[in-house]
Amino acid sequence: MQNHRGEWSSKLGFILAASGSAIGLGNIWRYPYIVGKNGGAAFVVIYLLIVVIIGLPYMLGELSLGRSSQKNPVGAIDAIKPGSAWKGVGYLGVLTGLGILSFYGVIAGWTVGYIFKMITGNPGDFAIFISNSVWVILLFAFFIFITAAIVHGGISGGIERWSKILMPVLFVLMIILIIYAVSLPGSGAGLRFYLMPDFSKIDGNVILAALGQAFFSLSLGMGLMITYGSYVPKSEDLFTSAGYIVFFDSLIAFMAGLIIFPALFANGQDPEAGAKLVFVVFPELFMRMPAGTLVGAIFFLLLSVAALTSTISLLEVPVAFLIDEKKVHRKRIVWIIAGIAFLLGLPSALSQGASPFFTNFGLIPQRLADPDFLSQMSFVFGDLSLAIGALLLSIFIGWIWGAKFAASEIEMGSSYFKKFLKLWIFMMRYIIPISIFIILLNLFGIFN
Repeated sequence: MQNHRGEWSSKLGFILAASGSAIGLGNIWRYPYIVGKNGGAAFVVIYLLIVVIIGLPYMLGELSLGRSSQKNPVGAIDAIKPGSAWKGVGYLGVLTGLGILSFYGVIAGWTVGYIFKMITGNPGDFAIFISNSVWVILLFAFFIFITAAIVHGGISGGIERWSKILMPVLFVLMIILIIYAVSLPGSGAGLRFYLMPDFSKIDGNVILAALGQAFFSLSLGMGLMITYGSYVPKSEDLFTSAGYIVFFDSLIAFMAGLIIFPALFANGQDPEAGAKLVFVVFPELFMRMPAGTLVGAIFFLLLSVAALTSTISLLEVPVAFLIDEKKVHRKRIVWIIAGIAFLLGLPSALSQGASPFFTNFGLIPQRLADPDFLSQMSFVFGDLSLAIGALLLSIFIGWIWGAKFAASEIEMGSSYFKKFLKLWIFMMRYIIPISIFIILLNLFGIFN
């Protein structure tokens, strides 16, 4: 392997870093309100099944492409099909990572702001807070700076080292909050809602919501796992590594539900409160609880750590691309890309009331996304280009490169994979592309 790229120093480091990239606000912010809107425990069962049946095989495809080529998404595709238009799928992945980082960093900044708001015991009005352009931009800049400082340290010295710290911190914070939430009077109703499935609630919409959430929560479709896979030594077992990554990602999402639903039901709140659940409902809830300011501060610290493990990987995708393709130096390019992400994110930061123009941007129809710039960016990069990228990558891995070649890469270092080889090839060629195509159609409301 070329020395200038770096590689993971241990299997544990790779698993924690890749799990961290998958674990983010999608697990702790988005997952609970999707569960709340889709009938609770029955949704959870469907979600976990889809993660294992669809998410895990697809992740293996991306990891195998990365390790086989030992390059970023653009370089990996170009190594297999030199000079073809398929390289555009790699470029789409790099752009998607940068696009998501730009608005995701803004929301991550809000979580940092709320740590301090909870410590002071004055959460205030969320709408007023996010319309304060000075605070929002400063917090956004702070988050991008921290992200860049970690990626600046390289693969083993930066990303891996910090993942080994941040992931255990995340886990411990969640355990503390679960113990607190389930001990609240009235929390039993929340646990029943979350853990006792009523399968009569399952319909097509629940399955579609589970399919979408499973895909997006695993950070699939932008070549992130291609990039992380490219730093994996040939001797490592990709099959078990992918299993661990999917397990940790699902575990953190599941644990988030064990915090949120007992706390909601204990306080008579609606589990269908939607996206505002974390920033509006929860601060009010914490203020009514014993030791609520401390618990609230820990909760938002947890969200910030989860967001950071994701922004690190979002920044690494374009950085790896430029290191590989343009032979630039990591320590310089990290700060340039971080600066670009910050500038791209400024309209999102100003789109929550600070700027009427960006608040009512509305290029995309209202039925697809809210008119504010951040929501529009979230639809374009966080939903649409991820789904298109995943569909094209699945076709590339299954048919253009060939699922058999991908399978032989996964077999290297794995004795277990042989048992699933034929099934995996069938999934990669047929079931996964069809599933992603359904997600894409659903984004446009075809099934409503």
